[in-house]
Amino acid sequence: MTRGPCIAFETLERAGAAKVWLDSEAGQQTMTEAFNSTSRFARLQSIKTALAGTNLYPRFKTTTGDAMGMNMISKGVEHALKVMSTECGFDDMDIISVSGNFCTDKKAAAVNWIDGRGKSVVAEAIIPGDVVRKVLKTDVDTLVELNIAKNLVGSAMAGAMGGFNAHAANIVAAIFLATGQDPAQVVESSSCITLMKNLRGNLQISVSMPSIEVGTLGGGTILEPQSAMLDLLGVRGSNTTNPGDNARKLARVIAAAVLAGELSLCSALAAGHLVQSHMAHNRSAPATRANTPGPASGAQTPVTAAMTAMRERAGLAALSPAAVLRAAGTKK
Repeated sequence: MTRGPCIAFETLERAGAAKVWLDSEAGQQTMTEAFNSTSRFARLQSIKTALAGTNLYPRFKTTTGDAMGMNMISKGVEHALKVMSTECGFDDMDIISVSGNFCTDKKAAAVNWIDGRGKSVVAEAIIPGDVVRKVLKTDVDTLVELNIAKNLVGSAMAGAMGGFNAHAANIVAAIFLATGQDPAQVVESSSCITLMKNLRGNLQISVSMPSIEVGTLGGGTILEPQSAMLDLLGVRGSNTTNPGDNARKLARVIAAAVLAGELSLCSALAAGHLVQSHMAHNRSAPATRANTPGPASGAQTPVTAAMTAMRERAGLAALSPAAVLRAAGTKK
């Protein structure tokens, strides 16, 4: 995770001196020791500095365990800047803001696209050519051409910043809400470039997502339904063996889901099914118990299958789905 405060000096000479010190080995060591002293999990990895006139913007990049970590990193940055001011010869510096937008949080920005923020994930799948034809109702070359024309060239024509994909934000937003993440961080977390190519007659598809901002403890993850969803994924709370692994796994789950969503939508577009399916489903009557057919006898949807597994695991077979979620959410 990153935090980029804004520090002001009276003259450019002093701002430049502070930048030189922060970029030096001695400066990095001093700030690392100060930052790391504030947490058991937060560990400073690097500081990247930028000058704008007499304003200095140091971008702190840190680990935060399994938490998304904004509070953790802000606390560490605040203490490190205090040490810089009081012990390192920069008592003339003015801390304008602990967040100076060089982080940058909840905004599309090149710094996140290039340097990453949170978790940076690349996911890949190879789809056999016959599966593309029989299941996705299109062919490999058509999908590759569509991806270039739409997700790469079309996005470039629009001046996209990290938006070289079909609809990554749809999947990211859904999982964020379901697992208790900060929905405002969908902005940068959905930055994604989707690539496709013909690999010896098969479809090779990948998504690269440099700034997925997630945590598996704290914030909205403590809510019962969201906690239950994290339980289903096997990532709730902190990983006691290797702190940070749960959050990294959740980020990988999100990237894999985004890849599946990209494949689905692009295939529908290539086959000409998008409008047809939207008209069929969006124009139908609102779903009610009376007009919504249930699954075939003995069949289970993914949701009911998950609920059944939760009941069996918790010994709650006779309880309602709502009761199962409450029980799963409170089980520690």
